[in-house]
Amino acid sequence: MAVHDLISITEDRLLRGLAYRFHRLALAALTAAWVNHIPAPAAASDFSEPWKKSDRALVIDAYEYNSIDWQKLSGDKRIVGFINKASDGLPPAYSCSGDETAYRLCKALWKRHAVARELFHTRKVVAKALGLKWGAYHLARPGNPIEQAENFLDFAEPGPDDLMAIDIEENDPTKWMSLEDAELFVRHIFLRTGRYPILYTNGTTSRYIADNRYRYRLLSRLPLWYARYKPEIGIHFPKGNWQRYSLWQFSAQANCGERRCPYRVAGTPNDIDVNVAPMDAEGLRQVWPFGQLVETTDDFMLNVPLPIARDEGLKGESRITYASVAYPVRLDLLAETLRSSWDKAVLGALPAFRPAPSRYINGMAEFAALRRDEVVRVASQNAARLDPVATASTESDRAER
Repeated sequence: MAVHDLISITEDRLLRGLAYRFHRLALAALTAAWVNHIPAPAAASDFSEPWKKSDRALVIDAYEYNSIDWQKLSGDKRIVGFINKASDGLPPAYSCSGDETAYRLCKALWKRHAVARELFHTRKVVAKALGLKWGAYHLARPGNPIEQAENFLDFAEPGPDDLMAIDIEENDPTKWMSLEDAELFVRHIFLRTGRYPILYTNGTTSRYIADNRYRYRLLSRLPLWYARYKPEIGIHFPKGNWQRYSLWQFSAQANCGERRCPYRVAGTPNDIDVNVAPMDAEGLRQVWPFGQLVETTDDFMLNVPLPIARDEGLKGESRITYASVAYPVRLDLLAETLRSSWDKAVLGALPAFRPAPSRYINGMAEFAALRRDEVVRVASQNAARLDPVATASTESDRAER
């Protein structure tokens, strides 16, 4: 066997060994990065009756028909905030018309709207005077989401320290605002105030949003106000971008009666809604009114190894370096990103190849004609030298082949 063949075989084995080792190292690095990036789950106590812990802050939310004895309520020092219902869907018609029934209904809606708004702002003054944090929520209904956002802002007049929330009762666009419209609502609130509202919804809807977070980019990253009236929620919590709730509505008329109630608040009826935060009172005051998106957890790859030049790899002293990779929020963007990254990493490392300009102006037809003339010319020149019975073993025949 020739020396250059031995060198070629040794070189081939070396390259295969380096490639295998490189693959193992890259896989181990990616696995370690993925494991280290998984956020630590919320403490188990925050998913199992956290209201029984005396250091967990509480928040009351109410609507216009809940009666409140503020003097008694303020005696519970665990209660940090009060969130009141503000607007409900679209504003009532500006002017009333139609038959007597329609006219009277229109006037009744206006009266209810005016009374609810006056009660809202009265409670706001009282709650803040008692040192409570204040918040407002919009009950999202079918209809123009931009007009609903304007209705909420006009009704609540939120200050810079006031929590804002959008209430989506169920994922049923025939009864409540669709999730697509809710995205428009949230975006408009941000454009007007520079802050995001938090999202109030139940377990089923929040799980649907978490599972479709590439589609609902804003809703899936709003701080979650989670409604579920069970003592434990660990196996039901939607996860996705939400590693924990911001507020958990654990007590309401559904599970609070005269005999049993998860938590009774002095000065309020049994139908009052009570919420717990996964932090103490001071911690909740610091993060109130939330207003920022939660961090996304969908980093598919934190980084990828950069290719190594062949000469450097043969030296055996190369260091693996990594380039950061931004994870797209849609699967089609993921595929496009992976394709373009591969092109840049592999094809971009190859020397640029530019074909020489063609001398055949008329294309393949001219090339074929010239090639045929060349073959005829060479054959005529060598005809005298060729042996008629020669085989491929002759030097002249091998040269022509």
